[in-house]
Amino acid sequence: MTTNSFRVTPWETASPPTEELLYTIMAGQGLNPYSWSNGPHDVYSAHKHGFDKVIYVVRGSITFGLPLLKQKVTLHAGDRLDLPAGTVHDAQVGAEGVVCLEGHL
Repeated sequence: MTTNSFRVTPWETASPPTEELLYTIMAGQGLNPYSWSNGPHDVYSAHKHGFDKVIYVVRGSITFGLPLLKQKVTLHAGDRLDLPAGTVHDAQVGAEGVVCLEGHL
């Protein structure tokens, strides 16, 4: 899924990836990934960053929204989000919480 402001690449195999595999993928793309997590139903209000970011979901789920475009997308284990600098976005963590790897371009 691609919109004017972000791109989602779903994980294409039935088995979810390990954190180590996702780390290896990101490092191979020149990213320096770090892990972050949130508890169930945590919310990030609308904000933006001054850098491009790449996020892979390791476990759980998170829904990212583009409030200015009234669009939302939910990511699960293995899914990737490419978020360009300056993109206003919000997020809500799913019922099981979420663990992600993030790297900046």
